Amino acid sequence: MKNRLLLLVILVGVIGIGSLGYLYMSTLKDMPREKAAERAVGEQETAKAVSPPIATGEQHHLYKEAQSKLKANKEKEALELLQRLVTDFPNSSSVDEALVGIGDIYKRQGNLQGAHDAYQKVVTGYPDSNSISLAQERLWDTNIKLLFSNLLTPKSKSYEVKPGDTLTQIANSFNTNVDLIMKSNNLKSSLIKPKMKLKVSTAKYSIIIDKSQNSLTLKSDEEILKVYKVSTGSNNSTPSGSLKILNKLIDPVWYKVGAVVPSQSPENLLGSRWLGLSKKGYGIHGTRTPDSIGQAVTQGCVRMTNPDVEELFTIIPIGTEVTIVD
Repeated sequence: MKNRLLLLVILVGVIGIGSLGYLYMSTLKDMPREKAAERAVGEQETAKAVSPPIATGEQHHLYKEAQSKLKANKEKEALELLQRLVTDFPNSSSVDEALVGIGDIYKRQGNLQGAHDAYQKVVTGYPDSNSISLAQERLWDTNIKLLFSNLLTPKSKSYEVKPGDTLTQIANSFNTNVDLIMKSNNLKSSLIKPKMKLKVSTAKYSIIIDKSQNSLTLKSDEEILKVYKVSTGSNNSTPSGSLKILNKLIDPVWYKVGAVVPSQSPENLLGSRWLGLSKKGYGIHGTRTPDSIGQAVTQGCVRMTNPDVEELFTIIPIGTEVTIVD
């Protein structure tokens, strides 16, 4: 009896599957030819999407071959292989490394925009990759090199000097500063002549200081231009809130309680630059003790290495917004 029941169930299942197949074929047959073709193509695309997108052996071979070409100083061939890997295998585990490699080659060739775009793809497209920290560091370095070069970017424009113009007037017109105009145009003096073409930054710069991370983030409009390691105040003595850059000084004198310390004195803690904040007595400055960077050890000011504060000094104008968060 049990065997008969089992046989009956199997027969019903077979008939059911056959019926479904018949119905499916009938449906395709009754469809207009174009609709049937569209449905068949759609099913093929679905099958492709479900299939593994990576040919692991081939993409691994491409990456290894590119590395060999780089060691042999054949950058053009290495670049072609890395670009092929990125294009043909976008889901490969090696894409982030390939993009960093592409950025490095472009950078060595002087193609800063190409390098920027390659590093940016890693940062935005592969945030969980093993190469993210390396890509960020190289992106930030490339951002500054682009800014200090005479290459025009979407956040700069070419300005033709008019009779009577001065660098100060031009800088004020574009809410930038003389130092940045001189740096990005490789000017050795502030002397300019009519009809000269100058690259001028049009971006709005702002600063975010995170006391919990001892970091300073420089932003160009909404884009992160670079993140710096800094020191902040011990016992949370650096003020929080929204401030502005009030003044800028080169080789600042330190007016400490009961004494005036000259800029070149080894006792002067302010380093090579001072960016005064709108809260009296506080500022962003350099240091004679770079080993302290990254710690909460100051009396309330924000401390940077001298090369970093000099870089920041060149970029931002007076009036730049500074937000300090806990």
